[in-house]
Amino acid sequence: MSSFLRPATSGREISAEYRAITSHLAITPPVSVVIPAMNEAENLPYVFKTLPDWIHEVVLVDGNSTDDTVRVARELRPDVKVVKQVGKGKGDALISGFAACTGDIIVMVDADGSADGQEIVSYVSALVGGADFAKGSRFANGGGTDDMTTIRRLGNWALCALVNRKFGARYTDLCYGYNAFWRHCLDKVTLDCTGFEIETLINIRVVKAGLRVQEVPSHEYLRIHGVSNLNAVRDGLRVLRVILTEKGVRRGARRRAASFSVNVPRGEVS
Repeated sequence: MSSFLRPATSGREISAEYRAITSHLAITPPVSVVIPAMNEAENLPYVFKTLPDWIHEVVLVDGNSTDDTVRVARELRPDVKVVKQVGKGKGDALISGFAACTGDIIVMVDADGSADGQEIVSYVSALVGGADFAKGSRFANGGGTDDMTTIRRLGNWALCALVNRKFGARYTDLCYGYNAFWRHCLDKVTLDCTGFEIETLINIRVVKAGLRVQEVPSHEYLRIHGVSNLNAVRDGLRVLRVILTEKGVRRGARRRAASFSVNVPRGEVS
């Protein structure tokens, strides 16, 4: 809906679109939600049901699904923006989705039903309150997880401690994909990996770029249908490789050597 904002120092009326988030909060920045999906037709009804009505757009990145993922998405939300992924991997999917977003705020949400879309208000509140990057944490006070084995929990803790020590971060969680940020952050953080390690890469590079990070407590639920493509050992090693490589990369060097940009459209958008 729209309203007129009346500055105290001016008699002019300034027309601006705003979105009522809660009874105490309204924002003008449009919010884009990016959902990478491959064969998630059964989960999308649960994911879309939790998304707030006030978001600006949903960008679904289809990783060449062989089920009815795209059809279900369009039935659930006729205005959904579908990006046909041309590469492979979660990192590539997210980069493709970011390039298609038109909102000032971008939220990353998984398509397996493990994330509660109603938590988006907490992420947006953190950004509107002054943060550049709102990082979801399952281990911050108020967070939790129903989908983590002891091995994965220990691995996440060890990798998180390593990142904190090497980069001066203060994270309580590292390998979690529910995050949000202002679009302008993409001008300061180069993304150039294609796998699950994209989440760790983002977390490291926002710190190296000097961006203001605020952790947001989040609860991770069990995947509703299907089997995750995550492999704890394989992807854990990829995350470790990213951490060790990033320690030796000077600020700005990656930007000059980046193989692709999030600001260039990737894949067919419909």
